[in-house]
Amino acid sequence: MYLKLTRFICALATLTPVLFASAQVRNDTVSKTPKTYNIQEVSITGVKSLKGMGHLSDEVGGIVYAGKKTEVLLLDSIDANIAQSNPRQLLGRLPGAVFSETEGGGFPSNGIGFRGVNPVQSIETNTRQNGYNISADLFGYNEAYFLPPLEAVEQIQVIRGAASLQFGPQFGGAINYIVKQGPKDKPFEFNTEQTLGSYGFFNSYNSIGGNYKRFSYFGYFDFSTQQGWRPNSNFRQYNGYVHLQYNFNDNVKLSAEYSAMQNRIHMSGGLNDAEFAADPRASYRDRNWLSSPWNIVALMLDAKIGTHASFTWKNAFMNSARNLVWRNEDGGPQVLDTINPATNQYDNREVEREQFRNFTSEGRFLVHYNLGQTENTFAGGLRFYYSALGRMGHGNGTTGADFDMSIDSNGWGTDSKYTTVNVAPFFENVFRVTSRFSITPGFRFEYIHSSESGYTDAYSSSNPPPPSSRTRYIPLAGIGLQYDVARRMQFYANISQAYKPMDYDAITPFGSTAVIDPHLKDASGFNSDLGFRGTLKNYLMFDVNAFALLYNNTIGIVQKTDSGGTYDFETNVANSLHIGTETYVELFPVKMLTSSEKYGQFSFYNSFSYIHAKYISGLYKGNWDENAPQFVERLGATYAIKGFSATFNFSYTSMCYTDATNTRYSADDATVGIIPSYIVMDVSATYKFLKRFNIKAGINNLANTNYFTLRTGEYPGPGIIPSVGRSFYVGIGARF
Repeated sequence: MYLKLTRFICALATLTPVLFASAQVRNDTVSKTPKTYNIQEVSITGVKSLKGMGHLSDEVGGIVYAGKKTEVLLLDSIDANIAQSNPRQLLGRLPGAVFSETEGGGFPSNGIGFRGVNPVQSIETNTRQNGYNISADLFGYNEAYFLPPLEAVEQIQVIRGAASLQFGPQFGGAINYIVKQGPKDKPFEFNTEQTLGSYGFFNSYNSIGGNYKRFSYFGYFDFSTQQGWRPNSNFRQYNGYVHLQYNFNDNVKLSAEYSAMQNRIHMSGGLNDAEFAADPRASYRDRNWLSSPWNIVALMLDAKIGTHASFTWKNAFMNSARNLVWRNEDGGPQVLDTINPATNQYDNREVEREQFRNFTSEGRFLVHYNLGQTENTFAGGLRFYYSALGRMGHGNGTTGADFDMSIDSNGWGTDSKYTTVNVAPFFENVFRVTSRFSITPGFRFEYIHSSESGYTDAYSSSNPPPPSSRTRYIPLAGIGLQYDVARRMQFYANISQAYKPMDYDAITPFGSTAVIDPHLKDASGFNSDLGFRGTLKNYLMFDVNAFALLYNNTIGIVQKTDSGGTYDFETNVANSLHIGTETYVELFPVKMLTSSEKYGQFSFYNSFSYIHAKYISGLYKGNWDENAPQFVERLGATYAIKGFSATFNFSYTSMCYTDATNTRYSADDATVGIIPSYIVMDVSATYKFLKRFNIKAGINNLANTNYFTLRTGEYPGPGIIPSVGRSFYVGIGARF
């Protein structure tokens, strides 16, 4: 069956550009240039003129991308609601991207997943800013609570599964947010963006930057607040950032960065299926709160060594936290949070605190050398990573409704510390067999030592904890192939091993209603791609590929029943295989006919993916994997003339399951069941005038569709987290 399906996928991958060519294609990518060392060396104005979707060069910033599936989004050239970080309008251009939209539960940090892996808090994705890690704990708790405000982001770089050799073993690949820099031609510039929206939304983004002789700087301050689409979903958030850089000469530069976030989030809780059907805007919780202060300091050195080599060294220290006070959710959303008649007051809430401290030092060396008649490239490096995660939970909190983290004299039920030491050497070498064809083998070795100390009430004699210390030695290998059909068209193929150690959140129940299997195992597998991408003149861009992802020992949720009733059990379900196709096509039809801008420009894009993700072993063999919709189809059309542009986006996502048993509906447990298919449409527009001013406006969820993307046993649930209905926004910006 899989052989037949693979043949079908390959055929579909070949035909999709033809099927969708009438619908869209866009270009300019960061085109392949063998001697490009830094993506900033490519003309950004050229990229903007062809709008903002592309792919990375063979090597960028000391990292090899030859033979890999990559995408680059250039934000300044895309109409989108960046003040609210609407994922459909930006990341929706990435084929197969699936989002966990949690804003409807008061949790504004949406997650992203690719190829059917879990999108919640981007837990399967290596999330970076300017090349360094910004997630909570790479191996212990790889959730992304912090992302830079998108007004400050210049590019979003995405590397699919083959990212494991250069970035680490996550199955979901890597996503890197490149923050803007100050102007290089003047000592001072001030930018401001002020945005108002529905349900009390207000965002204020302000930045300064400039360059003086060898010194340059950039910084921003961003404030965001909203009352919320649902009751009890208000939040406020502050973001700050400063980047300082000194150029010793044309070849050596040293930079330092500091990123900070402070927030307070009111979470409206989850719903069961009946409650969602009756009123998706309802909230039956008013005592759930979360804050996640984030602090990251980074120091980076970039050096060019002669004309053929470069060295980069990135060091980042994080000191962040997650603080949660909520109504103990045992029993699910159907258990009402009401006054207890026995005490004449509300029940005590549960309090949890986590502290994330980690340090990453990552050095990379790249050198071009001649072998025969061709220039080849070696890229290698070493990552050292240390993390200390403190976890205190099951504290008996107050009976109040405000954000109060105090606990009673019984203290913490869990007070544990987890540490991880990771050392990972890695290398890849681009062998250019001919001027058109290259082979890129690579290898990475992961040493991971993790330990646990402290105590927890999550285990008992019948449910013992896992070992307190573990050491892992994981070799990962891969190879990539690339053939340049023309200067801007190429075939690419790759296969790379992947690995994911079970994290602390999986082995220690914390903020979850699920029962954890004490015998969990690490996950392993591989990612592979076969694709064809390119651009045709200045009016067509395409990227079509077939992929396969093998995920052994998938950790998932199954429903079990005992004398106490039905409950969720988190365990290694089985091995799963995800195969499918991803296509992106963008077309500028006017440019096909004329170079004149008299009547403006139209562009159309189509982003499509098909995923066949099923368990191939174990008790649930033949069942669909969780969080893996078969079809994700997104269409967009943009019209631009002079300073005005407007974009319409259409997004369709097919249904998927949320547990390995493929439960369609459970009257007793809203954390499992299907996520129904949904269609969402958005409209956005921008008008730029007098060279320094702009007005932005738009409508999200134009048809006011009632839908959801997440069922969860954790915060901001448990239960169904509705996505936000129709909303409006308008903003004004200026540059001085």
